[in-house]
Amino acid sequence: MSMTKSAGGPQGAVDLKLDLKPSSESAKKLQNKDSSFLDGSPSESPDLETTKGITSFQALVHLVKGNIGTGVLGLPLAMKNAGILMGPLSLLAMGFISCHCMHILVRCAQRFCHRLNKPFMDYGDTVMHGLEASPSTWLRNHAHWGRRIVSFFLIVTQMGFCCVYIVFLADNLKQVVEAVNSTTNNCHYNRTVILTPTMDSRLYMLSFLPFLVLLVLVRNLRALSIFSLLANITMLVSLIIITQSIIQGIPDPSHLPLVANWKTYALFFGTAVFSFESIGVVLPLENKMKDARRFPVILSLGMSIVTALYISIGTLGYLRFGNDIKASITLNLPNCWLYQSVKILYIIGILCTYALQFYVPAEIIIPFATSQVLKRWALPLDLFIRLAMVSLTCE
Repeated sequence: MSMTKSAGGPQGAVDLKLDLKPSSESAKKLQNKDSSFLDGSPSESPDLETTKGITSFQALVHLVKGNIGTGVLGLPLAMKNAGILMGPLSLLAMGFISCHCMHILVRCAQRFCHRLNKPFMDYGDTVMHGLEASPSTWLRNHAHWGRRIVSFFLIVTQMGFCCVYIVFLADNLKQVVEAVNSTTNNCHYNRTVILTPTMDSRLYMLSFLPFLVLLVLVRNLRALSIFSLLANITMLVSLIIITQSIIQGIPDPSHLPLVANWKTYALFFGTAVFSFESIGVVLPLENKMKDARRFPVILSLGMSIVTALYISIGTLGYLRFGNDIKASITLNLPNCWLYQSVKILYIIGILCTYALQFYVPAEIIIPFATSQVLKRWALPLDLFIRLAMVSLTCE
């Protein structure tokens, strides 16, 4: 584009031409950005990709740990409610659907980041901007309600996981303590367990409170990856011990139904859905990665590992114990110290996992609350909310 008007002779014309060059470069950058948006590249800009964040391995550790929790111990009973054929096929389908939906969620967040020039997008923002792009006028006008509803259910879901973890910790510790007098070193003789009554389960819950308070004070995903790695190791060891027990002496499975009564399938579905616990941590992990372009691969790998583990533990447990399978497979194991150590290892693993599940509701509630007060009150309010939320899950 040429300019014929001069403000100060030839020199002024030269200055105008020099001023037009950056605009041309900006147009090229914008064109390149639009092209990358259409290609579906990650939401973060190159500058943001080099910022300090979690590595691919740390993201994988968090993702696997976010899934593997207390639900895996109930999968053998879930298999009984679905059938020895229907159960594994249903778990495989649910794992595929969960992974596919997570990929859709991540792609939507990345697209809106490009469109709105934002460094990252949380669940609420993704839903709100998705509704704003809807062809429905009513949905566009009420897009902010979508954000509030999703944030509310995320808080309820993740806090619910934390409550389940507290109950699991208290019950398992109580079982170990009460059976300590009748626990032997002989794992081949499963004698009747004589329990020694101890304090109420609520007191066991209260005993975990100081440790949980210290854990939730860790607000960095990089630091939390240490606890997630420790939890993965302890749970892996415990699942290996369970597996080596159940593969010994698997009876003839011909008497087990391929497809169970349809009335009990809902029980299977509830346990299986509860087992896939990581939907709440997907976007936080993607937002905190150093190189978010690798996250789809990490997501597929992590969900494949989790789904294969679930199918293996659920199927083998049902094959081994059949109709005698209990609500938690640990209750079917002999009362010896080797298998009691499974409960102890799981207590350590779940205790370390609590902070990861707690991270999601904390990241929704605390930034909003601290933004309403003066800066000097932000840290005390942050600590108070964390303490109140942990105490709420122990009630």
